[in-house]
Parts: sequence; structure tokens; C-alpha cells
Amino acid sequence: MLITFNCLHFAGSVKYRDVNCQQINYMAKNIYQKPSQQTQDEAMKLAKGTQRPAQTKEQTKLIAQGIQKGIDLYKKQQKEKARDLNRRLKRASRQQERPAVPDDDEMPELVLYRQHWLPWLLLVLTWVGISVYFLAGA
Repeated sequence: MLITFNCLHFAGSVKYRDVNCQQINYMAKNIYQKPSQQTQDEAMKLAKGTQRPAQTKEQTKLIAQGIQKGIDLYKKQQKEKARDLNRRLKRASRQQERPAVPDDDEMPELVLYRQHWLPWLLLVLTWVGISVYFLAGA
């Protein structure tokens, strides 16, 4: 007799998983990847370097795990930045490949910068006032 319950099959006293269910569960879950041995060694080295005299091995292990998570997070952020930079470079190269053809129908815009006359008037009046002050005082 074969009973299926949540991708587990029971045939007598033997329990086994269906291969298709494993693939579905694998895709559905967000699986945490185990850190590399190099990262683990580096984290343990840092944890031992900051170890206190009364600290137990378990506490040192916990500290090393925290350092591992920090290193993994840093690597993840750097990879994300690198991917973002790659995307930007690809977009820029695509835009350079496309030649910019200006339409003949469009007229170039003429930009005129106009300044207000009041600041210039105040500047001239200030110069006149300063010159009158020095000429009258001398």
C-alpha cells in the first residue's frame, strides 16, 4: 500500500521522497548557501584574534558565525554592485552603438539668458556712492 502525504511516500515501514517533489520544494524555498571554507577559516581566525581569556569555545564559534554572516553579506553587496555596474555599462554601450540622428523637422532651441536690471543698478549706485564719499571726504 502506498500513501502519499506532502511529498513523502510510505510503503510499509519504508519512507522515501518523490524526486519531482524535491525539485519543486528546492525551487520554492530560498536555500541558504553554506559559506566557503576560506570564509569559515577567515572568520575563525578573526574570532580567535579577538577572543577574551574567559571566553568558551562555543562563544568563539558563535562570534565566528556572526563574522561569517557579515563577510557573506559584504560579498553579496559587492556582487550586487558589480552586476549593477555591468548593467549600466551595457546600457551605455548600447546607446553608443545607436547613432543619434537629429530630425530635420526639429529646430534647435535658442536659449537666451536674461538678467534683471535691478542688481546692476544697485552695483552702479554703490560705486557712485563710494566714489562720492571718498571725494567729499578728501
